[in-house]
Amino acid sequence: MQNIHQLIFTADGSHTLLHEALNETYHSKNGALQESLHVFIQNGLFHFINQNPVESIHIFEVGFGTGLNAILTLKNATYNKFNIKYTCLEAFPLNIEIIKQLNYIDDENDDLKLLFYKMHQCNWNEWVKINEHFSIYKMENKLENIDSNELLKISHPFDIIYFDAFAPDKQPELWTTDIFKTVFEAMNIGSILVTYSAKGDVKRALREAGFIVKRLAGPIGKRHMLFAEKGNSL
Repeated sequence: MQNIHQLIFTADGSHTLLHEALNETYHSKNGALQESLHVFIQNGLFHFINQNPVESIHIFEVGFGTGLNAILTLKNATYNKFNIKYTCLEAFPLNIEIIKQLNYIDDENDDLKLLFYKMHQCNWNEWVKINEHFSIYKMENKLENIDSNELLKISHPFDIIYFDAFAPDKQPELWTTDIFKTVFEAMNIGSILVTYSAKGDVKRALREAGFIVKRLAGPIGKRHMLFAEKGNSL
């Protein structure tokens, strides 16, 4: 079968993949690494930690993809010595041979590279300990096929949602009020959702699902991103 993924460089030198069937890249062409660091690590992980100095954090990622957000999270958890329980969902897992071509890990950092490969090659639909600070549960499924109860059978309520699906015009079924209600119902009070998209329709759908939503400055090449919080019920 013909490979539908094309490896390309983004503006900051890091790789992304072009999904040829969708004509869509997995990350920003303005910089895959800088986008993930800005949206998910800085405004997601570290925002939450700064507001909630806890030792253990539960994260749910929609769109595991290349694993870039996951390995950046693992790297920061290990360095800062806090514990992550990382649930993620991916309907179309990537082949490990594609993963090994990605340049997200410095060549001299063999330990981190091995953890990156372990993350991609570990079993699906069960908890796997990648290192002492990071455990992962990979779901091979579509978000529209599951509900909040199923998510809560896997994990404690989530503290952070990395919403990193393909763009709304490519996967509109994942950016609806019903989808956002599913993740909202599986989150703690005071937990947050971050996404690179700042479209008006996405903002409205998040608010209709119950989130308090605001726009933040986006990564390089994008004016805004969205930050959403689950507040106390009225």
